[in-house]
Amino acid sequence: MSLYTITYDLRNKRDYQTLYDELKNFNAVSILESLWCFNRYNTTVSGLRDHFSQFVDSDDGLFITEVTNWASRKTSNTPKDL
Repeated sequence: MSLYTITYDLRNKRDYQTLYDELKNFNAVSILESLWCFNRYNTTVSGLRDHFSQFVDSDDGLFITEVTNWASRKTSNTPKDL
């Protein structure tokens, strides 16, 4: 199992709920306002990018990383909360 983060910049329409609903399906936790983390098996960052692109508008930005190590300070949650 790998740990991933997703961050986003929803621009014009800003339909957060559609994205939040899908993040909930992934059991993701919010780390910062627009940064979430989740665990996943058998996937890639490009596969996740393509998947989450369905839940944002064409002008929105997405950035997904596979995490190998992390540290935090004053965040809402951490990957330990998964």
